[in-house]
Amino acid sequence: MVNLSVIIITKNEEHCIENCLNSIAWCDEIIIVDSGSTDNTITICNKFTDKIYIKNNWQGFGHQKNLALTKATGKWVLSIDADEQVPIALRQEIEFVINSSELFAFRIPRLSNYCGKWMRHSGWFPDYIIRLFKRNYASFTNDLIHEKIQVNNDKIGTLQNSLLHYSFTSLEEVLEKINSYSSANAQMHYEKDKQSSLKQAVWHGLWAFIRTYLLRAGFLDGKEGFMLAVSNAEGTYYRYLKLMYLQENAKNKRNSNNL
Repeated sequence: MVNLSVIIITKNEEHCIENCLNSIAWCDEIIIVDSGSTDNTITICNKFTDKIYIKNNWQGFGHQKNLALTKATGKWVLSIDADEQVPIALRQEIEFVINSSELFAFRIPRLSNYCGKWMRHSGWFPDYIIRLFKRNYASFTNDLIHEKIQVNNDKIGTLQNSLLHYSFTSLEEVLEKINSYSSANAQMHYEKDKQSSLKQAVWHGLWAFIRTYLLRAGFLDGKEGFMLAVSNAEGTYYRYLKLMYLQENAKNKRNSNNL
């Protein structure tokens, strides 16, 4: 009987996937759903599992993770990202609770690394997220980005040991993710009929900096705390700008069709 399945979605993760898989090689089953990697991601994954599925028709993080969930057969499921790792202390805690607890899901604190520094403030820690759950009692929201796990039971516990998240390894990666994530966020908000303007873009960007650096004590994370606050502000600013242009383009298209 499979007790614990791990699900991971991937695309061009050769720089981090092996460390991730090494950290969860003890699990009973590893499920990979890949979105069309063109690097060595699949070759590396083949060292750890033969349960690799290719799904090129990208419909968002939530959709992709729900697909991975349908492939799992374990009583329990651990969902992690390719840039995350399970340290030994967390492994031991997971093994204990899935064999003894009557709860249906667990929040796990996440400790994230930003350009080489572990961020213990800035709103990034402890960053509790539900990642461990009984398979038949949870699913992911079908959001394009920032998907969440919905548990069909209120018996949810909290683990003590942290999941390690190597979120940004370089400034180049920061800039790439600001661009891609702001685009996905803008599209998601556009589909939900959210409104934006230049004024809102400026205000929300400024507020993101104040919240990260001052209210969430980002200044205690040193220079990386300031860098993170700036990148949060940039990502927020561009998200609202892109949403504004999506709305303006749609309006212009409607007007031209009415001519």
